[in-house]
Amino acid sequence: MAKDKTTYTCNACGGTSPRWLGKCPSCGAWNTLVETVADSASGGKNRLSQPQGYAGLANAQPVTPLSAIEAQDVARTPSGIEELDRVLGGGVVEGGVVLIGGDPGIGKSTLLLQAMDALHRIGLPTLYVTGEESGAQVALRSRRLGLDNSQVNVLAEIQLEKILATMEATQPAVVVIDSIQTVYSDQLSSAPGSVAQVRECAAHLTRAAKTTGITIILVGHVTKDGALAGPRVLEHMVDTVLYFEGDTHSNFRLVRAIKNRFGAVNEIGVFAMTEKGLKGVTNPSAIFLSQHSEPVPGSCVLVTLEGTRPMLVEIQALVDQGGPAARRLSVGLDKDRLAMLLAVLNRHAGVACADQDVFVNAVGGVRINEPAADLAVMLAITSSLRGKALPKGFIAFGEVGLAGEVRPAPRGQERLKEASKLGFTIAIVPKANAPKKAIPGLTIHAVERVDEAMNIVRGIG
Repeated sequence: MAKDKTTYTCNACGGTSPRWLGKCPSCGAWNTLVETVADSASGGKNRLSQPQGYAGLANAQPVTPLSAIEAQDVARTPSGIEELDRVLGGGVVEGGVVLIGGDPGIGKSTLLLQAMDALHRIGLPTLYVTGEESGAQVALRSRRLGLDNSQVNVLAEIQLEKILATMEATQPAVVVIDSIQTVYSDQLSSAPGSVAQVRECAAHLTRAAKTTGITIILVGHVTKDGALAGPRVLEHMVDTVLYFEGDTHSNFRLVRAIKNRFGAVNEIGVFAMTEKGLKGVTNPSAIFLSQHSEPVPGSCVLVTLEGTRPMLVEIQALVDQGGPAARRLSVGLDKDRLAMLLAVLNRHAGVACADQDVFVNAVGGVRINEPAADLAVMLAITSSLRGKALPKGFIAFGEVGLAGEVRPAPRGQERLKEASKLGFTIAIVPKANAPKKAIPGLTIHAVERVDEAMNIVRGIG
């Protein structure tokens, strides 16, 4: 009996090698090659070219200029969960494929079961395919969530062909696959969860979604680093990629859109984990601000922008006496950018922290990626170093360059209006973001350089 030929496939990029190597020859990642069985194509034809295979997402059409193609906005169906609809761009799209990933126990299955129940209650037939739990376990969770008399159809199955047959027989509008790493196809001899199986099953499900108009939501496992497990090609196949963020020990969860062909990326949905499941948080600024009775040193409130939503986040800094090798630690902000801002403070504002330990934290576990946080971080560091609190009702935002200039942040008017709505009274902003009309209740100081901002704070502190 002939021995099956094996190859080694990279978990990170999907590249293959005839023998095991410590370093992937395609992407250079270490210890990512896993052994898989090479599947031979029968009859000299590509397996994917068969009628049941992944033959393409659309029928062949003649070459047509863009101006002659009729363009229509995609129809969306609200899921019944407002924060999830915000991240998706307004709701689920017919024929769309969504990939959602997150740490174990963070709430992926809980949120999707709630969404499927809400969709079924508005008249859409739904199917929940579970490969990690039994039907009884899913039913038990629905009872805990208070989903009384839920009519969501549940299928406990991991074989792809049976899942596709059930979809064809029941004709659901929305299908959840929990999770894609547990599904396997009979056309491949490799084990479930391998790179080949994940890629093949995702391709077949994507094909089914595009040809039948069924919305498919795939749940994906994540690695220790928080990235989706399996080949990166999985993210390119789907239309939308969502990531669950947050600490499992905290009540709050963030759902962030990394990719969305039908809406804006970097949108964020905020949820609170309760006994009855995940509930949307309509005013997320409240959870990212500490409740101090009086202002404390080292604290500065930033108006950040997450997609189309302005949010207030408190930046906390602690400057403490360090040794010869001072520490620089940041949580929720880029560590390299913190080192750059300390150098700018020293050169252009005369604030020296070379021999001090500097710790910076974004309250609430939120991660801030935009450079508009620079000014708030610098003011929080200065406040902690001086031991003097910033005024009550104080906010700041703006990008800081290496030359000490303060650059404008996008959509500054919306940030200031959000701050005014929540009762803040003093703002330091880049000069280009200064509004032409006064905002009631908000005193605005427009600055062009870092040293100007420091002088204003000393004057009003």
